[in-house]
Amino acid sequence: MAFLRPHLQSIHPQSPFSASSINQCRNLTTTHTLRHKHIDKPAAGEEIRVTFILQNGKKQTVDAPKGASILDVAHENDIDLEGACEGSVACSTCHVVVEPSYYDKLEEPTDEENDMLDLAFGLEETSRLGCQVELSKDLDGITVKLPSATRNMQFKN
Repeated sequence: MAFLRPHLQSIHPQSPFSASSINQCRNLTTTHTLRHKHIDKPAAGEEIRVTFILQNGKKQTVDAPKGASILDVAHENDIDLEGACEGSVACSTCHVVVEPSYYDKLEEPTDEENDMLDLAFGLEETSRLGCQVELSKDLDGITVKLPSATRNMQFKN
């Protein structure tokens, strides 16, 4: 018991935290750090290039895998796109403005997405929710602009 800290040496022997139980519980395991909707890097030759125009006007181009959403790609690359509802189409904080030539390649927004877009700050003709834009090879080279602000409405009783 000499390896235990002095305050642990005097624990009552019947306590669940007795010196013998502490010695038996020393094995620890670790797991990989989980991130919200982690996406894997795309395989070589299967990258989809996405360019974000940030709020300050700077451009950041990243490679993304097929099937990832614009929101997931932004989070994975530390791009400031909020996504308060975590992609459940319950807010407009992942609002992006899609380059017109790529907007026409996207599926039509759902009624739920349109309802949330009505709440978005700086709405434009080619606005979409980043959580609803799923990347495909047709979208390779897409450019999306982040609005200068977001509107995160929380209702409290």
